[in-house]
Amino acid sequence: MTALVVQDCGPMTTMQDAGRVGSQRFGVSSAGAMDRLALAAANALVGNGPGAAAIEFMLLGGSFTVEGGPVRVAVAGAPCPATLDGQPVSAMTSALVHAGQGLTIGPAQAGVFAYLAVAGGFDLPPQLGSLSLQPRAGIGGFHGRPFQPGDRIPLLLTEPPHGPGLALELLPLDADPPIRVVLGPQDDFFSPEGIETFLTAAYAVSREADRMGYRLTGPPIRHAKGYNIVSDGVVAGSVQVPGGGEPIVMMADRQTTGGYPKIATVISADLRALAQRRPGQAVRFAAIAVGEAQRLAREQAQAIAALPSRCRPARGGALPPIEELLALNLAGAAVDALSES
Repeated sequence: MTALVVQDCGPMTTMQDAGRVGSQRFGVSSAGAMDRLALAAANALVGNGPGAAAIEFMLLGGSFTVEGGPVRVAVAGAPCPATLDGQPVSAMTSALVHAGQGLTIGPAQAGVFAYLAVAGGFDLPPQLGSLSLQPRAGIGGFHGRPFQPGDRIPLLLTEPPHGPGLALELLPLDADPPIRVVLGPQDDFFSPEGIETFLTAAYAVSREADRMGYRLTGPPIRHAKGYNIVSDGVVAGSVQVPGGGEPIVMMADRQTTGGYPKIATVISADLRALAQRRPGQAVRFAAIAVGEAQRLAREQAQAIAALPSRCRPARGGALPPIEELLALNLAGAAVDALSES
């Protein structure tokens, strides 16, 4: 059986797909990729569906060898140097890895999260409909844990790879536009001055940022009704403000309920932009209306669906960058929602 064997990897190298849906009522959050566009891009390059499982790297890369094979692989997301038996592999390009060859992905040169997709996917059992690791629940991933050196990950190869490698260009991750939010559901728990602080101050990602939540440092946000509420649902992007006044943005591995008031929710189209900010990087917020957030979510989905059509043979010449792609009329709508990273 064909398999990908882990030779080395960082401590937060995990299996992630589009996440599990419908389990929050059981206390299990969705998990899933922190950068859904990058996941979809890696999958498009190897012919998988956009939400198929891939190996997610957080800052650090990893080294792998192939048993059986050959297999087609691709890396997308935070820019990471990649080599195949010591020879450089072009960024955002699928590559063929033969049995016994070594694939090495270096640490991220910018951003945080990168994804390694394999054509056909991984032969692992889904739990609650997903392969995504949720470490606090001990489900999904590889035996309910992150990957470790020596792990042998079986692959689902239906036929040998054929055809040329593909390439796709994405916008670099060096821009830091404002993170757009919809105020609420408990913005009435904050004073007008507190809301103004939230929307005008510069915050920074703290070192206490992980897949569960991004704790930010900066000017405290003033409460008006205290900082405790009856615990209610928490979604990806919920911005909780505890007693100290510094916001915490809930991310993929968040808890399902929480008792701090939520001043706002980061829109789904901007979650990847926040996820790719490193500790120390600036974060500013801008409020938009619910209707605008919904429009941007639809455009994000259209942009992801269009990625396979934007792939080209790896030696087929220059490709339009993603910011140009997102200015095109795709599926009947102007898609500009993901022009930031």
